[in-house]
This record gives sequence, C-alpha cells and structure tokens, in this order.
Amino acid sequence: MCVYSPLEQFSILRLLPMSIGCIDVSITNSTIFLLASCFLVTFFLSSLYFDVKLLSKAWQNSFEILYLFVLNNIVRENIKSGSNLYFPALLSLFLFILLCNLIGMIPYAFTTTSHIVVTFTLALSFFFAINFIGFSLHGFALFSLFLPPGAPLIMSPLLVFIEVVSYSFRVVSLSLRLFANMMSGHCLLKILAGFSWTMFSSSNLLCFFHIIPLVIIFCITGLEFAIAFLQAYVFTLLICVYLSDAINLH
Repeated sequence: MCVYSPLEQFSILRLLPMSIGCIDVSITNSTIFLLASCFLVTFFLSSLYFDVKLLSKAWQNSFEILYLFVLNNIVRENIKSGSNLYFPALLSLFLFILLCNLIGMIPYAFTTTSHIVVTFTLALSFFFAINFIGFSLHGFALFSLFLPPGAPLIMSPLLVFIEVVSYSFRVVSLSLRLFANMMSGHCLLKILAGFSWTMFSSSNLLCFFHIIPLVIIFCITGLEFAIAFLQAYVFTLLICVYLSDAINLH
C-alpha cells in the first residue's frame, strides 16, 4: 500500500530542465504558476484601467471593489503622505499574493506562496525598496528609527540593538507568516482528505462515517479561502506600515 505524504503536494518538479553554466534555470511547476499569477494580475489591472470587455461587468465590479479597498483601507489609511505614488506597486503586491493563494486552492494546482523562497523573496524585495525610499527622503536621518524619541541616553546602546534586530526581522516575520499559514492549511486538508478516503475504502462500518471528515474538509476549505484573502491583506498592510515608518520616521 502506498503512503502519500501531505508534503508531497509542495514538491517542485522540473518540467523543462535547463541550465546556464552552473546555474539551474529550469522551468518548474512553481515557475508556471508564478507566471500564471503575474499574467492574471496584469489582465485584471488592465480590465480596471482600460475597461476590457472580456470580463463580465460583475467580475469587473468585484475587482473595482478590491481596488478601492486596497486604496482606501490599506494604503491611504496607513501612508498619509504621498500614498498615491506607492499605490500601484502595493495593489500589484496584494493582487499577486491573493491570486497565488487562490490558485493554490484549485485541486492539483501548486501553491507558490507555500514555499519560503517565494515569500522571503517578496518580503526582502520590498524591504530593500522601503529602505531605499527612506534613504532617498531622509538620508542618514533614517537611522533615527532605531532610537525611540525621549529614550534615556544611557539605555541607547541596548535600545538601538533591540530596534535593529527587530527591524531586520521584519523580513523573516513577513515571509514566515505567509508561508506557514498557506502550508499548514494545505497540509491539514490533505491529511483530512486521506483520512476520509481511508475510511471510505474500508470494508467495515467506518465507510459509513467518512462523511464526517468530508464535512470538516468543506468547512476548512471555506476557512482557507478566507485565510487566502487575509494573508494578502496582512502582508500588504504591514508593508504599508513599514513604508510609513520610512517616510514619516517616528
């Protein structure tokens, strides 16, 4: 009897092996689904800006609601000064994470945000961008973020150390939160699905009770859709908070 691991769904498969020298540039299932997410983000943003007719009015209205939600409830609420300048990048980030999460809910699809390398790259890219914006606006005054105003001078070395460590770990916390939530949810669904199938395949009374884990799977799937949206929201919201710190300092 074959035993399938819940982690098997996260395996990266080389679909088109390629290399440039010693660098592996193979096309994988992760690459395909990342490109699909990028294409969908471009398509949906085009439908908003250029009134593309390929989408029904109901779908277009839904994405306009998302557009206004990100603009008013995430960006403008957290970045007071010049928020419109950063809005396109933040909207693209929100839609990209949301679509990666939702695509992963399709059976036999690949959840790209369940890999730490993807979430860490996203977090690190925006971390560098935020620091670049902060330095371009304030120069070395950006380092005032590491010393809270009114702090005792004698405590400044310890406080600066704590603030630097906390500031650096923003990348880790952002990437781990998204990765862990998506991976754990999909693992739980896989385990329950296997449990339900085992009960259904049994030749005793257990086969009549396989409906119980199926109902649980149905409820958790609804919760996973909510988490897919919530994680995109939290990731974008925290990026806005960190960007606001870099723009406005304390």
